[in-house]
Amino acid sequence: MATIDGRPAQYGISLKQLRDLMEHRGREGVTRINELGGVQEICKKLYTSPSEGLSGSQVDLEHRRETFGSNSIPPKPPKTFLQLVWEALQDITLIILQVAAIVSLGLSFYQPPTDDVPFDDDETSHGWIEGLAILISVIVVVLVTAFNDYTKERQFRGLQGRIEGEHKFSVIRQGEVKQIAVNDIVVGDICQIKYGDLLPADGILIQSNDLKIDESSLTGESDHVKKGESFDPMVLSGTHVMEGSGKMLVTAVGVNSQAGIIFTLLGAAVDQQEAEIKKMKKGDEEAAVTGNSHMNSPAPVSNKHDAVPETGENHVAVSSASSESHKKEKSVLQAKLTKLAIQIGYAGSTIAVLTVVILIIHFCIKTFVVQQKPWKNSYVNNLVRHLIIGVTVLVVAVPEGLPLAVTLSLAYSVKKMMKDNNLVRHLDACETMGNATAICSDKTGTLTTNRMTVVQSYICEQLCKTMPKFTDIPAHVGSLIVQGISVNSAYTSRIMPPDEPSELPKQVGNKTECALLGFVLGLQKNYQTVRDDHPEETFTRVYTFNSVRKSMSTVIPRQGGGFRLFTKGASEMILNKCAFIYGHDGRLEKFTRDMQERLLRQVIEPMACDGLRTISIAYRDFVPGKAEINQVHIDNEPNWDDEANIVTNLTCLCVVGIEDPVRPEVPDAIRKCQKAGITVRMVTGDNINTARSIATKCGIIKPNEDFLILEGKEFNRRIRDSTGEVQQHLLDKVWPKLRVLARSSPTDKYTLVKGIIDSKLDEQREVVAVTGDGTNDGPALKKADVGFAMGIAGTDVAKEASDIILTDDNFSSIVKAVMWGRNVYDSIAKFLQFQLTVNVVAVVVAFIGACAVQDSPLKAVQMLWVNLIMDTLASLALATEFPTSDLLLRKPYGRTKPLISRTMMKNILGQAVYQLTVIFALLFVGDKLLNIEPGRGAEIGSGPTQHFTVIFNSFVMMTLFNEFNARKIHGQRNVFEGVFTNPIFYTIWIGTCASQILIIQYGKMAFSTKSLTLDQWLWCLFFGVGTLLWGQLVTTVPTRKIPKILSWGRGHPEEYTEAIAIGEEKFDVDSDKKPRAGQILWIRGLTRLQTQVIGGELQERLIPVPYSKSSTDQAIRVVNAFRQGLDARYGEHSNTSLAEVLRKQTSLSKRLSQTSSIEYADNIPDELTIPEIDVERLSSHSHTETAV
Repeated sequence: MATIDGRPAQYGISLKQLRDLMEHRGREGVTRINELGGVQEICKKLYTSPSEGLSGSQVDLEHRRETFGSNSIPPKPPKTFLQLVWEALQDITLIILQVAAIVSLGLSFYQPPTDDVPFDDDETSHGWIEGLAILISVIVVVLVTAFNDYTKERQFRGLQGRIEGEHKFSVIRQGEVKQIAVNDIVVGDICQIKYGDLLPADGILIQSNDLKIDESSLTGESDHVKKGESFDPMVLSGTHVMEGSGKMLVTAVGVNSQAGIIFTLLGAAVDQQEAEIKKMKKGDEEAAVTGNSHMNSPAPVSNKHDAVPETGENHVAVSSASSESHKKEKSVLQAKLTKLAIQIGYAGSTIAVLTVVILIIHFCIKTFVVQQKPWKNSYVNNLVRHLIIGVTVLVVAVPEGLPLAVTLSLAYSVKKMMKDNNLVRHLDACETMGNATAICSDKTGTLTTNRMTVVQSYICEQLCKTMPKFTDIPAHVGSLIVQGISVNSAYTSRIMPPDEPSELPKQVGNKTECALLGFVLGLQKNYQTVRDDHPEETFTRVYTFNSVRKSMSTVIPRQGGGFRLFTKGASEMILNKCAFIYGHDGRLEKFTRDMQERLLRQVIEPMACDGLRTISIAYRDFVPGKAEINQVHIDNEPNWDDEANIVTNLTCLCVVGIEDPVRPEVPDAIRKCQKAGITVRMVTGDNINTARSIATKCGIIKPNEDFLILEGKEFNRRIRDSTGEVQQHLLDKVWPKLRVLARSSPTDKYTLVKGIIDSKLDEQREVVAVTGDGTNDGPALKKADVGFAMGIAGTDVAKEASDIILTDDNFSSIVKAVMWGRNVYDSIAKFLQFQLTVNVVAVVVAFIGACAVQDSPLKAVQMLWVNLIMDTLASLALATEFPTSDLLLRKPYGRTKPLISRTMMKNILGQAVYQLTVIFALLFVGDKLLNIEPGRGAEIGSGPTQHFTVIFNSFVMMTLFNEFNARKIHGQRNVFEGVFTNPIFYTIWIGTCASQILIIQYGKMAFSTKSLTLDQWLWCLFFGVGTLLWGQLVTTVPTRKIPKILSWGRGHPEEYTEAIAIGEEKFDVDSDKKPRAGQILWIRGLTRLQTQVIGGELQERLIPVPYSKSSTDQAIRVVNAFRQGLDARYGEHSNTSLAEVLRKQTSLSKRLSQTSSIEYADNIPDELTIPEIDVERLSSHSHTETAV
């Protein structure tokens, strides 16, 4: 018989049997396990040991992977470069240009036979160049876009890989607990599960304590499910442990786990759906021409119930059809940018159409009316040229470089933030952080080091400020304390020897428990020997720690019969339940109310005021025989479910004070936040005195300031009305002054965060960041505009709910996130300032030129060079500016500040005036000034002139020098400051200059240029440098004198979302609301702006990210929804509704339902709901888009 690693190669149980087994729940599951001989027997069949685990040898693990599969689900292949090129080609403005260029090419080779006039050789020989040049520039743009998308996708996959690689789990191998990457878990592994874990595979419980699991991701039921070996031993992957702990045997991994099976179903369903949608779309395309490659074309919304309300991620508009549900989810910056894009789009398209109309009318009147010539086919050529000029004006008007600037700026920041210990999971969190006005921080681990040590103890009426000797403690009390600490703590908490002899021992597991175990070691006792005498399997009952109990109790069998209960927890909680205490010399005394108050006053409060966390340890005996005064006589086993009567009348053993020192860098970081206009509030579960002490040390509260420090109870009393409902107006009286919230529950934290976000006290509206590490912080992290989870101490649940993970758990990394966020915002503003100047000038020049000279002084190819190539490069140059500490000296922008401030508008208009003056001066008198042939009114095909070349060159020079001016947006004088810290900027600048020289000297027909003399070059340079001097002049104009109306992108984001509705109506197949042709043009041109802007497109179109455990939730939810018979409900509409559900499923996830539109959070229109899926309740979400 074949053997593997010394055991038979044939397992006693097959993959199919295990898969079937996991289909069952509850009692049925217990019966099935018993049919197979019980858990121990299944372990034997899988050749594993419940206590020792697997041997961990590679051969064995590989064989298990081959037999039962590995714990990962293959991702969908990424889009190929060619696919991305194809998608980039779909951009409407590019399509118009391509068509125009091809027509122009065709016409240049076409010689009308009817013509009597001999053809001008020059025209026919060079007519094709312009068409070709436009095609080439289109190809360049497409390649640049595709390449960007390609690198973006690769980056994200890398980031995703990193997030997944960091997900580790406790597995027992060779009898030792090891942290193993989730993907390496195999069937037969024994996993330790505890509070806060996200389960990585399906399994059966071997042993459990008070285990409760949130299975909402699988079932949609939000109630926590109790699990236990005897009544419901099945635990499933993708579910969250909300309470308790236990050990499980892994029975199914990857594709074979319940979550995996659903994933596979989902994948198949999606492929089938996609094919069907495509068929349906073809019929619908003609009806609503609004889609754009970047947004899958809308599937017809034929049933009002098809759309699912979303708790959307950062999707902007996945498709025009589904944009109703998206409307409320833009981030602050997105909302502002979208509004701006729409304004620019309207202006641009109006001017473009006007230009074409004027040119054509002028041409017709001049040719047919004035000169009275008959129609000739060759005139088509002229009309096409006019059209090309019009399209070019449109191309220049729409800031193509904007989405690129945003994407680059974010991607660059995200990459750099990794170095600053910020792992960004949702792109727009990075930018939102720059607008943050409030931070609600946890205390433990974020503001403090989370390395706890016992520094004071009170045992038998002795208060010790140093480590007591074991011999000084009465022997029976000492051994009870050692036993109580060792047994009544999670066995996953241990103290390990340090890696370096000079370092402190490593604390593994719960830090408070580690402090107590350290106390045992300090008494020269070994906690491990006590644990070996009482293995977890022997425990009678465990009441695990949760935020309501604030204590943990363990019941073990007592030597000589009966039971002993050990309890530890927050001292005021425990002392209330104590009836006895060990007094002087270990005498047992009654614990009276007076003694309790004296203890509180003389021991606990002084400890708390030193910033110590106080923990009491107590015990109680249940004996069958004669009971002592502090024991309970029992005849049969007590009812352990009656917790109130079990954990009472305890005997207090000791009170210890645990110190968790403030991180050395925190006070400075908090000072920086306060300077930057960000209020830091501390929300903690600790005692109010401890909290006050730590808050003072951190600088959150300063002496003689007017602030509030509240306990959870008092906070609730102040903010709730007589019926117990939270009232916003009451909350508004509390939060502005509140600095510390102590003894708070997770609900309090959530209420506070929601209250601050919803508050309208301040015109600017608050943007709130929250830090959290525990499972109970999930709701607050989700609600916050930006949620920070702790990378080291954080539970999986907290990381799931967050936007940014602090890989070093350090508060000062948050300050760096603020700096980067502000930098992103500023980079985009800098780019806008630069881009809009170019746009205004180019559009006005093209328009007036067309009216006055019947030909744009800037040719189509030249404008494309300025607009597409230079903008793309400028966006790179300006988006990669490094943040400086000056960013932290200004106040946050808040939600409502206009994107283009008055200062910026002053710069834009000021520079535009200068550039236009120069260009028009050159256009009308430049030929005389420079003594050259005039280029005005030249016939078609007469070839480029030096006159127009000088205009083009001056424009580019002015633009290039204006790039320096654009580097400062707050009216600083020195525009060169820090230029050399940004190599990308100066490399690009020099590169663009060099290309411009080549274009002018050797561009000839392709760029319609004629080489210039040195003299003319110097004139162009002179005009270029003039922008810098003019810039100084513009800066001197006081901004306050400028009317407010000139700042663009004002108002509340809520209003923007209304504006965005234009052209994003739901196109009902039956409705008459067909988009107007004018809208279509620019909506399509702008889709990039709206989709790509921040991560909308990134997430939607670019990242079918590899499967990650966490995204199971959504997938499963969706499948359940449609399993529940959507088809049946919607009859013939089922296809669309399913398609909608599947498409929406990708974004059943966090972001901005809260950020930008608070009013709407509660009243999403009825037409959007599918009753089957209560998304709000399910909104546990994921950091990866499901591979759909």
